[in-house]
Amino acid sequence: MTFQLCYVIVGLLILFAVFDLIVGVANDAVNFLNSAIGSKAAPFIIIMIVASLGILAGVTFSGGMMEVARKGIFHPQFFTMPELLTIFLAVMITDVLLLDLFNTYGLPTSTTVSIVFDLLGAAVALAAIKIASETGATMALWDYINTAKAMAIIGSILLSIVVAFFSGALMQSLSRMLFTFDYQKKLRRYGALWGGVSMMIITYFILVQGAGGTTFMSEETASWIKANSSLLMTCIFIVTVILFQVMLTCFKINILKPIVLIGTFALAMAFAANDLVNFIGVPLAGLNAFQSAASSNDPMNILMTALSKKIHTPTSIMILAGGIMVSALWLSKKARTVTETEIRLGQQDEGIEKYESIWLSRKIVNLFDSLFSSIKNITPKTLQNAVGNRMKPVLPENSKNNHAEKPAFDLIRASVNLMVATAVVSFGTSQKLPLSTTYVTFMVAMGSSFSDQAWGRESAVFRVTGVLTVIGGWFLTAFIAFAVSFIFACILFYFKIPGLIISMIISGYIIWTNHHKHKAQVKIKDEMTIYNLDKIDNLQEAVSQTFDHLAFLLKGIRESLDIAFDSLFKGNLVTLRQERVRVKHFQNSVNIIMANIFKVLRLLSKEDHEISYNYYQIIRRLQKLSDGHRDTVIRSSMHVSNRHTGLLDAQITELKEIKKVFLNIIFLVETAFRDKKIIDCQDAVGQYHYLRELVDDYNENQIKRIRDDSSKTRLSILFYAISGNSVMMAKQNIKLLDIFNESFKLNQKCS
Repeated sequence: MTFQLCYVIVGLLILFAVFDLIVGVANDAVNFLNSAIGSKAAPFIIIMIVASLGILAGVTFSGGMMEVARKGIFHPQFFTMPELLTIFLAVMITDVLLLDLFNTYGLPTSTTVSIVFDLLGAAVALAAIKIASETGATMALWDYINTAKAMAIIGSILLSIVVAFFSGALMQSLSRMLFTFDYQKKLRRYGALWGGVSMMIITYFILVQGAGGTTFMSEETASWIKANSSLLMTCIFIVTVILFQVMLTCFKINILKPIVLIGTFALAMAFAANDLVNFIGVPLAGLNAFQSAASSNDPMNILMTALSKKIHTPTSIMILAGGIMVSALWLSKKARTVTETEIRLGQQDEGIEKYESIWLSRKIVNLFDSLFSSIKNITPKTLQNAVGNRMKPVLPENSKNNHAEKPAFDLIRASVNLMVATAVVSFGTSQKLPLSTTYVTFMVAMGSSFSDQAWGRESAVFRVTGVLTVIGGWFLTAFIAFAVSFIFACILFYFKIPGLIISMIISGYIIWTNHHKHKAQVKIKDEMTIYNLDKIDNLQEAVSQTFDHLAFLLKGIRESLDIAFDSLFKGNLVTLRQERVRVKHFQNSVNIIMANIFKVLRLLSKEDHEISYNYYQIIRRLQKLSDGHRDTVIRSSMHVSNRHTGLLDAQITELKEIKKVFLNIIFLVETAFRDKKIIDCQDAVGQYHYLRELVDDYNENQIKRIRDDSSKTRLSILFYAISGNSVMMAKQNIKLLDIFNESFKLNQKCS
């Protein structure tokens, strides 16, 4: 490596720092936004402004954390400047790719774990190379690694997961026992005291514990704050209690909203103080190494002992980084995707779940169900009733009829999430331990939602699956970060400039691919919003919207089956697999429509028995239609994937005719729903009867093919399944058309 190339690497590190700030905030925005957004404590723009101010304030408290990147994982005094630049560049490439990958799929991962294991992997790679290249090496691999500090960081991260979950569950239980779900009356009695305690705890961990890491505060001022912490906390408690009581009594303000906003500010501040090192710590360390080496007589061979000493980071750099983070917070669409994942896993009521159940989640739920049943059996009835009455969920009156405005959880839980998460993260910052703010805030949110009984019988297995998925992603982060960083470090060291070019090409391609994947996911999400029932207080309007949704669904299923049939005829496995992935999307759409139907049924009075029965029949028909679509696509995909014998020419000709008639029936029904009028109803019924006759004739032909052994067993099963599904789905469309007629009093019977 030449000295001129070092200039290029330092420049790349700075560029990667900017990009890492962007993808890092997209991942970590969930840490401080989810409580305020989920509880609807304020308009979205207000929440964003408060969080932005918190970030700008927090970056000035992160000075002490920058040492982690320089000497927290390895001993810099045993490496030269080119070797450190190789480590740092491998780390930044890996970190950006890894975070962008997780952001694309909406999984909140840990930027702390990512950077720690990136550094560990690259440092191990260079240490191993140095040992292998030196004759008679006297140092072992672990001599290069700061094992004590690295183990302390990893141990604190793992411990924080347990502490965060149980702290969130305990604090939420105590808060709920005090206020209950119907907290408005209790808030007037104890709210000011509770708010004062919250403010005291938040201020203590931010101001007192974080004072030592500021870049703008002198050591004397920080020492004075710590020495007089009791007096400061007492004053803050008294002042906030008085202020909150005045707000409650005189102005009738719900003080939980300002508490949540202050907590959002505090957690954003704690996040920036703790996590800024994850984004710019490594590039700054590379810049420090380059500057230190450039001032020496032998810049390419001098050992970087200077990095093992304390180095002051200018406040201006921190503020600039904070500005980039704030910009990314406002502009990143991926930040919204990650935030949505955590909010949906913690929402109070049941809904459309993002994750399906797996065997492990079912085992865990059964285990806890048995445990709580055993505890319940030995608990006195009076105590059970007392606790049960105070912990019984109550839906606020103003949200019973307006699902769109209903928060995912209430302000009590939001404030607990913020208070506990801020305390844990700020304590880690004060100890110069880069805790994972993602781990802490996520596990606090899961602990509080668990305590709030948000994981009920209808949703527990799905929520547990989601939590296991996210936690599994965390451990996967560590493994991928170590391995990929190790590989990139080796490529950069051995191949120099060609290795650098190859690494940049790989990085650019992966980021470009992830960008297009995320756009596709956003498109699917936007399509799903079509199924939202904006109005559920007007019966006729709600019924009309339901048939709009059905028209859109039928259009999607028709297009999907058209593609699946053609791909089966051509043996196109790639397209069939794409349609198989889309099956899940259609199933979710059906579930949402059915959930909307239940909302509409609640509007119907007991006298509307006939309407209720007919409207309910939509659910039955939709389920069969969805099952037929799924079975057809999966059977076709599996047949081609297993490399079974392709369809015979005669079978393709017959299935093409079945497809033509069947899809035309769907189109007629789809058009009727969309335009709210019958388009030749009898034509649809006539085509259905023709389809049945057609299938009967083709089934006779298939029997002949079986007898002369021209159609093998699996091929025959596929043919009968597809033709049978086509008839069944066509029938469901005719039945839906009947329901449509009766709903709009069109007096046309289709069957």
